Amino acid sequence: MTDDIAISYGRGHLPLRLPASAVPTIVRKRQLSKLRDPKAALLAAFADPVASQPLAKLATGPKSACILICDITRPVPNGLFLRPMIETMIASGIPRENISVLVATGLHRPNLGDELAELVGDPWILANVRVENHYARDEEAHVDLGRTPTRGTPVKLDRLFVEADLRIATGLVEPHFMAGWSGGRKVIAPGVAHHETIRTFHSARFMEDPLAVQCNLVGNPLHEEQLQIVKMLGEVYALNTVLDEDRDLVCITFGEIIASHQAAVDFVSGATQVGLPRRFSTVVTSSAGYPLDKTYYQTIKGMVTPLDILAPGGTLIIASECSEGFGSAEFREAQAKLVELGPERFLATLTAKSLAEIDEWQTEMQLKPMRAGRVELYTTGLAGDDRRLTGVNLVDDLSAAIENSIRRSGDPAVAVIPEGPYVIPRLAA
Repeated sequence: MTDDIAISYGRGHLPLRLPASAVPTIVRKRQLSKLRDPKAALLAAFADPVASQPLAKLATGPKSACILICDITRPVPNGLFLRPMIETMIASGIPRENISVLVATGLHRPNLGDELAELVGDPWILANVRVENHYARDEEAHVDLGRTPTRGTPVKLDRLFVEADLRIATGLVEPHFMAGWSGGRKVIAPGVAHHETIRTFHSARFMEDPLAVQCNLVGNPLHEEQLQIVKMLGEVYALNTVLDEDRDLVCITFGEIIASHQAAVDFVSGATQVGLPRRFSTVVTSSAGYPLDKTYYQTIKGMVTPLDILAPGGTLIIASECSEGFGSAEFREAQAKLVELGPERFLATLTAKSLAEIDEWQTEMQLKPMRAGRVELYTTGLAGDDRRLTGVNLVDDLSAAIENSIRRSGDPAVAVIPEGPYVIPRLAA
């Protein structure tokens, strides 16, 4: 047995005991240097931004400001940068009462109470400025900006953000299994978009595009729509963070939203994508631990990102705590339809739609690993009918699942991805 391998699970790690016959390959990001003084790096980013004036200059003149932050599903270090950003705005003349922080929930549930306090990371924020959640189904809370010129996506965005004089999106730059990379423009759409906007570019005509995949921005239809939405909105800035496997800060950029996001992508791309010389009949991965593995909905991301190295018909084993359970009621309905109809008939119900049903796109993404091979899930957070509605094989013993996979394939090689969808393994040319 091998005892020194562990994968992210909940707020900690889950040890893996591999069979003696297993030949493990551990797939991790290339190590990046931690920022020795994150506060100093933040202030330097404000003072010397990418393709924009310094923050203090940007905040001189505007009478209001809105800062977007990601919801609880992203481990963004809001406690590091929100207060210095807001204090700079106040010092530059924006009245405190005119500064708002808007949680970019997309179509996720709101973050309230203790969870909101955890999210903003600094009690000073809640005591001194307006903090709100975005509600994508609130018709009156959005401004209609028209339609994108290329694909005709309706563009409706949160009024609080649209009508602010100074607009800043903040977030985490990491691989995203549809939009290529998270952060930047994605915090706006879908982050603070109306449900019709979100459901349009999550429809099958976008989702089934072969370029709508992790780590790809070139020709990615979701990314292209997001760029057009930013252009329609007007002047926007962004603060982008990159974290290592320990959740420590390794990069921070600030500036014009597209240019500063691209700078962060350029920084992390080479370290995140890991080339491997072969495919594996057994791949063991995680949902990256807390907060991404709070629901089964988010777990699907970890099933999609390692598919390039899964041998045809191989076994993908994923561990996810699912501490909050399954996901939304709409996602549950989509999963029930998948279980009832099967993958091909379920997909056929999607392709004719111009407007996706809420959260069914995540079920659509689950079709990818289901087509590729056998999917097995280890979780301590799902019970009863929730387990059946996953549509995958549930396992209660990771070691036994790995041993069974090796026996089925006759191949002892096992790829282990401790950090789940934050690492993208690639089959090397």
